[in-house]
Amino acid sequence: MTALAAPSPDAIRAFAADHPKLRARDLAARLNITEAQLVAASIGHGVTRIEAHPDAIIPAAERLGEVMALTRVEACVHEKVGQYGNYHPGAHAAMTLTEDIDLRIFPAHWVHAYAVESEGDTGPRRSLQIFDAAGDAVHKIHLRPGSDHAAFAEAVRALTLDDQAPGQAVTARTPPEAPISRPDKLEILRDEWRKLTDTHQFLRLCSKLRMNRLGAYRIAGAPFVWALDPSAVEGMLNAVQQTGTEVMVFVGNRGCIQIHTGPIKTLKPMGPWQNVMDPGFNLHLRADLVAELWAVEKPTQRGPALSVEAFDADGGLIFQVFGVGKEGRDSRPAWRAIVEALPDRAGVPA
Repeated sequence: MTALAAPSPDAIRAFAADHPKLRARDLAARLNITEAQLVAASIGHGVTRIEAHPDAIIPAAERLGEVMALTRVEACVHEKVGQYGNYHPGAHAAMTLTEDIDLRIFPAHWVHAYAVESEGDTGPRRSLQIFDAAGDAVHKIHLRPGSDHAAFAEAVRALTLDDQAPGQAVTARTPPEAPISRPDKLEILRDEWRKLTDTHQFLRLCSKLRMNRLGAYRIAGAPFVWALDPSAVEGMLNAVQQTGTEVMVFVGNRGCIQIHTGPIKTLKPMGPWQNVMDPGFNLHLRADLVAELWAVEKPTQRGPALSVEAFDADGGLIFQVFGVGKEGRDSRPAWRAIVEALPDRAGVPA
């Protein structure tokens, strides 16, 4: 793939200085560059290019103490406060699993990374930021006042790469895969779906049948899936909050999936944004970008797994929500009651 041209680092920094109130993602959009190119323009000015592989980044993050982990897609930002730990490396997939920081990591997409330091209104702001080959953010680790800032300095020294030239070459974005259905394989899909024993087997089934997730949902039909009204997102969040139901909220991009497990306590809608504002968990969702919403049921060895899954207009997955099914914390019956009360695409409860 060819590299994309960008303004000079000096021009990027000057534009950012002239627009101090714009968020990084909005600055990059205004300049028609990626966020990695925006950050890399400040190498030598509070930014350091560092080793990007999770085998290097995550052990360094474990020494930072309490931090905020951020993973996002275009329509949704998922933020968790906690400590990194219990890292399990893997060539194709890795994971870190603590009570608060729960990630599934795909190392092939951890391509560019930077340590970022700047002055904020309340003191220094420090973060480790990881991007894919196209320069889109994969995962960010933001230090908090109580974090170990000395450990951050040590991590930067250990992870710094020789190349500290400002600027970053990136490749063209790979567009989201459009929904792929195979109506001729429908009966095989349904038959194999009934035989699932783990939710992770579903994508392998789709691959075997040369479909993808949304393509399979569009043809499977009841009792496997049913289409919900996209506007039901707000009602779902309100019902989870009002009933105290524990859920698992997944938000992920090509390089990282981040998971919250627990209740939702504080909802603060603002315009098109639906915001969860809890002490250890924030979620910022552009509900107006939800083009399709599906209730999905898959059999597992521990009983049916029921999820609500949102997709954007390009077919990209925005989020998945499941009921918690842990021993002693089984919220699945309460979650099912919430899902079955949501209006379907025709506007009536299922």
